[in-house]
Amino acid sequence: MDSTDDVVHLIHLADLPGASGHSVSVRVLGRFQPGILTGHDALDCEIVIVTDSVDASFPVTLLPEDLEDWEEVLATLESGRLATWLDSGRTPSMSIKPDESGGLWVSVHDGPASGVTVTVPLFLPPPAWVGEQRALLAHVREVYPREVVETSPGAYRWRRDGDT
Repeated sequence: MDSTDDVVHLIHLADLPGASGHSVSVRVLGRFQPGILTGHDALDCEIVIVTDSVDASFPVTLLPEDLEDWEEVLATLESGRLATWLDSGRTPSMSIKPDESGGLWVSVHDGPASGVTVTVPLFLPPPAWVGEQRALLAHVREVYPREVVETSPGAYRWRRDGDT
C-alpha cells in the first residue's frame, strides 16, 4: 500500500502526478500506548498537508471508533456529498467537499490547539479515490487489529480467540 519506513497511510488524497502536487494524508505512526489496555488500540497519527506554500502536520490520536467513522464518511463522499471527520473537538477535524468538476476541497481545522484552518484544493484526484481510501483503511485494520475488548464501561481485557 502507500507506506514507507513503517508508516502506514490511513488517508492519502492527492492530485494525479503532474498536477498541483497538493496532498493531504493521515499517517499512522504506531500504537498510542502499546501494551497498555486503555491505550493499546488507539493509534498515534499525524495529518500531513503538502502544497506549494504549506507544509504542515498536526498530531492526532485516533480511537477505534474514529476508524469506524471514517468508513461512514467514505460512504457519504462516494455519494458526492460533503463530509466531516473527527469533529468531536478533541482533535483536528477534516472536511472533504467533492465539487462538480470531480475535484475535492479538503479542509483541516486544528481547533483544539492552534485554531488554524488549511483548505487544500485537489483538482485532479484519481478517478477511484474513494476505493483507494477504503483499501488504505483495510490495510490499517490489518496492520493494527483491535486487540482489546471493553467488557463494560471503563473495564477492559485483551481480546481472545472467539471474541467478536
